[in-house]
Amino acid sequence: MNRYLAVKLGEALLAIWGVVTIVFFVSRVLGDPAVLLLPVGADQQEIDALRISLGLDRPILEQYAVSMFAMLRGDFGISFQHTRPAMDVVLERMPATVELAGTALLFGTLIGGAAGAVAALKRGTISEFIVMIAALLGQATPVFWLGIMLILVFSVDLGWLPTGGSGTIAHLVLPGLTLAVFVSASIARLLRSSLLDIMREDYVRTARAKGLMPRTVFFWHIARNALIPVVTMIGIIAGELLGGSVVIETVFAWPGVGRIIMQAIQAQDFPVIQAGVALVAAIFILINLLVDLLYGVLDPRISRQ
Repeated sequence: MNRYLAVKLGEALLAIWGVVTIVFFVSRVLGDPAVLLLPVGADQQEIDALRISLGLDRPILEQYAVSMFAMLRGDFGISFQHTRPAMDVVLERMPATVELAGTALLFGTLIGGAAGAVAALKRGTISEFIVMIAALLGQATPVFWLGIMLILVFSVDLGWLPTGGSGTIAHLVLPGLTLAVFVSASIARLLRSSLLDIMREDYVRTARAKGLMPRTVFFWHIARNALIPVVTMIGIIAGELLGGSVVIETVFAWPGVGRIIMQAIQAQDFPVIQAGVALVAAIFILINLLVDLLYGVLDPRISRQ
């Protein structure tokens, strides 16, 4: 287990380094941030002076080397816009992202899990038809369109909920519901398919032939094994949500990580872009590592392998 964790952590560090390296060079193609930071009409002398103060006058490879060595110490530089440590700017948005992602993931998993189980157990009935149509629509509907429609109905027409922002439970309802629709649809379809596959296995028929209670057969022999691909799906979705749902955070003016990264890209704030992407990559990789470890709990054969 120690060797397994060491290998996985090494792969994680290598992946983060690769992502940060790509972002470093791609972000430099966006343009010169000194032009955006200075007022309109600033002369070339002022632009050159600001570039020198920001370290942007150095050769690109020298900037990269300095940036990488600083990141190894946990220093992602000072934000061009906020004149504060870039990682602090990103981390202060993390609680809002965790709140939104946790809400969407909780309700999406509960609703999607229940719907998928109903569709599998009621195969060939109207219940399965309704669940699958709803799941298909939930996956096919663009989240930005759904978010705008919810704002028009519940905020503009009915006036029940705020159009955007954060701070109260009312602000969380619409963006959380928008994301939960896609999460629940994805989980419902995958869980139904996984349950139907497991129900055809020989050991399930053997358990039923031995006279075990249907509830025991379902929860102990079917559901437990069917959850393995679903856990993978939940891990991927959790990583995406915690990485910041840029579209939803923009539609609902939610102050999360995805929105601050998007604002940094528009302002060419290189330190914030790199800090945000590094944090998102670390979270995504960590969640996938936890998913790998959880496999051994659901199926001991995986742990032994």
